[in-house]
Amino acid sequence: MRKRKHTRIKDYDYSQAGYYYITICTQGKLPRLANIKVGRGLAPAAAELTPKGKVIEEQLLVLPHRYPYVKIDKYVIMPTHIHAILVLTAETAGANPRPTLMDIVCTFKSISARLCNQHSHVKSRKIWQSSFYDEVIRNETAYRDIWEYIDTNPQKWNEDIYFCDSSPD
Repeated sequence: MRKRKHTRIKDYDYSQAGYYYITICTQGKLPRLANIKVGRGLAPAAAELTPKGKVIEEQLLVLPHRYPYVKIDKYVIMPTHIHAILVLTAETAGANPRPTLMDIVCTFKSISARLCNQHSHVKSRKIWQSSFYDEVIRNETAYRDIWEYIDTNPQKWNEDIYFCDSSPD
């Protein structure tokens, strides 16, 4: 079994205000969330959401209502994964201790998986891989690079490391 490399910063407070880049992959990297529609001419490629992808988007966009100090700055939903820049603001959370980035992502994954399964009339199917990738965005250059990566991700789908040939369910 392959050991997962942990990218989290030791002793870093992931509940503090800041910008965070996250990537969450589907279980088995199955393309369940979107289909990439290839652009023609000046029209860029775009991710066309599946019914599951629409549930995922809805739950992502409701995070700021669930956690008022969270803002979704940029995101893209790809066939096998999502990328997002989450902003945790300095506002008080109303909870003590304040939920961490991991708590927020765990809640998102749990609720979105349950709703996707309800939509498909199945029980307990794993939608997401166990963990997720995160990066603390520390400066403007990193922010711009990540923003650009998210923005152009659909156009680069064929070269994406998360691409897989499995058929969606």
